[in-house]
Amino acid sequence: MNKGYYLTDLDGTLLRSNATVSEYTADIIQQALETGTAISYATARSYQSSSAVVSHIPWRYPIVLYNGALLFDPVHKRVLDGNFLDRERTEAILTIGKSRELVPLLFALDHEDQEKVLHEKLFRTGDVQFAASRPNDPRFSEVKKLSCPHNLRTLLVTYIGLLEELEPLKKAVAYVFGSEIHIHMMKDNYIENHYFLEFSHPKANKQEGLLLWAKHVGCTSEDITVFGDNLNDVGMFLAAGRKIAVENAHPEILTMADEIILSNDQDGVAAYMEARLKIGV
Repeated sequence: MNKGYYLTDLDGTLLRSNATVSEYTADIIQQALETGTAISYATARSYQSSSAVVSHIPWRYPIVLYNGALLFDPVHKRVLDGNFLDRERTEAILTIGKSRELVPLLFALDHEDQEKVLHEKLFRTGDVQFAASRPNDPRFSEVKKLSCPHNLRTLLVTYIGLLEELEPLKKAVAYVFGSEIHIHMMKDNYIENHYFLEFSHPKANKQEGLLLWAKHVGCTSEDITVFGDNLNDVGMFLAAGRKIAVENAHPEILTMADEIILSNDQDGVAAYMEARLKIGV
């Protein structure tokens, strides 16, 4: 018997501030899955990065990756659906960035649906710290001059930097492309004073990701309860039937929420699930 549909953000929501899941949270989610609840996650992370922190939970429903750019089957390890940025626009964004002496990380899929992250030599603080947080990650490949190969499909063009560096780039790309691309910028949870600026397909956002998820699990968006904390969760909050914010959430998310629960460091999502579904460890 289905006990409902739930989609949660990871960083700042399900994950604690140290980017881990508590044993209590893992146990509650596993119990929810075992008792017929359709629960999964929607994250800015890739499969490689997200599974590194939550793979001990036996996820069985599709997961939303790259802020909605990709829908992935965690059981059979295959891509179910996605929205990719075309090569022409990818190259144009790279050119605009280079004119401002900024070079991004290019997240893409190859012809076998394997994740790739192309980058030039990393020396900027944000890029170095981001790569260091993913040691021995097989996706990362250094190239002499970054471009988008014909055999890759772009998921995200991601710049990491200070706000004063990224704002002018954001405005420049928006001026050229307008609604032809999705632009998202948010403060990073782990690199001090740094922001992520991401460019992707116009449908590569969590609102569209939620709609894809609903289609694959067989429900409507109104059936779904979502949990979130940051501005990249706005799309989920717009599309879902019930919106739950952790108390550490961004003010805009708190304003949009139907209910505010305990913070991510207090296992707010798990406590809500336990009470709502009447399960316990």
